[in-house]
Amino acid sequence: MFKPEPFVTRLAFAASERPEAQEARERLIARYGAVDVAEAHVIVALGGDGFMLETLHRHIADPRPIYGMNRGSVGFLMNEYSEDGLLERINAAERASIHPLSMVAVDARRTQHRALAINEVSMLRQTRQTAKLRISIDGRVRLNELFCDGALVATPAGSTAYNLSAHGPIIPLDAKVLALTPISAFRPRRWRGALLPHTARVTFEVLEADKRPVSAVADNFEVRDVLEVHVAEDRDITLIMLFDAGRSLEERVLAEQFSV
Repeated sequence: MFKPEPFVTRLAFAASERPEAQEARERLIARYGAVDVAEAHVIVALGGDGFMLETLHRHIADPRPIYGMNRGSVGFLMNEYSEDGLLERINAAERASIHPLSMVAVDARRTQHRALAINEVSMLRQTRQTAKLRISIDGRVRLNELFCDGALVATPAGSTAYNLSAHGPIIPLDAKVLALTPISAFRPRRWRGALLPHTARVTFEVLEADKRPVSAVADNFEVRDVLEVHVAEDRDITLIMLFDAGRSLEERVLAEQFSV
């Protein structure tokens, strides 16, 4: 298991397929050198938020700190790109520790599919028919019928992503809560979701699954024609992202709540 070093000197670089990310990787390696991931103190990820999620997933079994720099279109999870003083920035960076969600999805063939989500687990209708879901929390039915385009459970780190677009709440990283947010709820029309303790276990049951098929998506892993989905935070896994001093993820989440 990776153990953090008191001072970062050895870097591994990962880049998305975008030309600007690949070019940045070559320039940074020429300037700072590079080692294999197994020998690195920190992984430097070059791309956008999607690539940051890919990098976190790729190294989830042996997580080491990841410092992202924006060479993509969206960069909420990334630091500003600069080739100067990289080691100094990384060594002064603030750490954000996050825990992913564990998803267990049972499909129409009764096959179980397991995946981890850093941002959210989403239930999404597959056809023109609205989804019809029953939602239970810790084994107790809390919403007997929800007609909707879907619903999602988001981590604090993911609360500013799809969750925010679906009009869900922004959650501070240290709040120890999860967001349960409907997507275009039709009935009950006024239900806006709920904030759940981070220990909550959420179960979605798909009602009328033949007529109203639903898929389950854990970040970018999709299972189609699901019958039920179980979601819970996995506290056994801790992922670490690094952010420039004064630009921590906590600060970004707070500032997002005042953006207009």
